[in-house]
Amino acid sequence: MAEHALVGQETYDPNRLLDTLLQKMSLKNDAALSRALEVAPPVISKIRHRRLPVGASLLIRMHEVSGMNIRELRDLMGDRRTKYRLSDAQGKPKPMDQNMASSQQQQQQQPSSMH
Repeated sequence: MAEHALVGQETYDPNRLLDTLLQKMSLKNDAALSRALEVAPPVISKIRHRRLPVGASLLIRMHEVSGMNIRELRDLMGDRRTKYRLSDAQGKPKPMDQNMASSQQQQQQQPSSMH
């Protein structure tokens, strides 16, 4: 399994984030944290052992239950990225069928008869 880019960063430390959440929310252990975040206990364990990155949905959930802002949560785990890269497939229009493209061009070139 390929390692997530964030997990490979030297500054990335999810334990600091999880420990701060435990303290801020007055929770005793990771099991209590998993219940508060409504995730399975192995998720917290995998994050602690850097086998799973903190995903966006979990980060949002941490924000909701702790009241801490997203930037503060990201700073705690050492995520200093300011921009996110999208894959090449995201944000590009879907390729059009050749017949459909020529049909649309013809429609655009015809003068409108509605006035």
